[in-house]
Amino acid sequence: MSSHLHLAPTPEERKAAPAAPTEVAPPIRVVLADDQAGMLKGLTQLLEDEPDLDVVGVAGDLMSVTGHVQQRQADVLVLDLSLQGGSSMEAIGQLRERVPDTEIVVLTMEQTPAVAQRALTAGACGYVTKDRADTELAQAIRAAVRGEQYVSPQVSAGLEELHRALTGGALTPREVEVLRLIALGHTSVEIARKLHLSPRTVETHRAHIHKKLALATRAQLVGYALRRGLLGT
Repeated sequence: MSSHLHLAPTPEERKAAPAAPTEVAPPIRVVLADDQAGMLKGLTQLLEDEPDLDVVGVAGDLMSVTGHVQQRQADVLVLDLSLQGGSSMEAIGQLRERVPDTEIVVLTMEQTPAVAQRALTAGACGYVTKDRADTELAQAIRAAVRGEQYVSPQVSAGLEELHRALTGGALTPREVEVLRLIALGHTSVEIARKLHLSPRTVETHRAHIHKKLALATRAQLVGYALRRGLLGT
């Protein structure tokens, strides 16, 4: 059997070789939504200092958010939960339907784990508290573009405790999300879209939930979720 030995180039060879072209990724397009002008200004400055982030629009109320996101073709929407003009929590789900290519990062003063769980279940993939915006918001935006979830550490610890309290540790946090959406009547395809998963992965989670809880029907899952307050958080 013959073998091939690949030798590293000498320093002279490296100098002589043409440099490989590098592709620079376009900056992440961000829309900011907050009803405080001072906060919008501060956040804009914060993100514009990051070379890979570009604030392409700002919105001061829920009525204008969708338009800004669509017109600016935003990669990420940073959404305050206390915006005027309706429920930001409901808007998350609506935006996921209307602009599925735009990820949503919630930025809020609210540190309650149940509120964070509602936002993530609705379709947000990031949850950052405003007092950590200077150190965490850019991280959360980059994670969102990669399809990853980011939750401020002081909130994520409470989320873990909430999940354990609600399910006795039987289910993982992701399975809790899937269970809640099943109980709310969503199909596997709808759940997959909301949680950025494949339908096959959702079906796997569904099977694990049925097995772990020893519940055979959807009606039984709904009863389980109701008894543990999963639909009221």
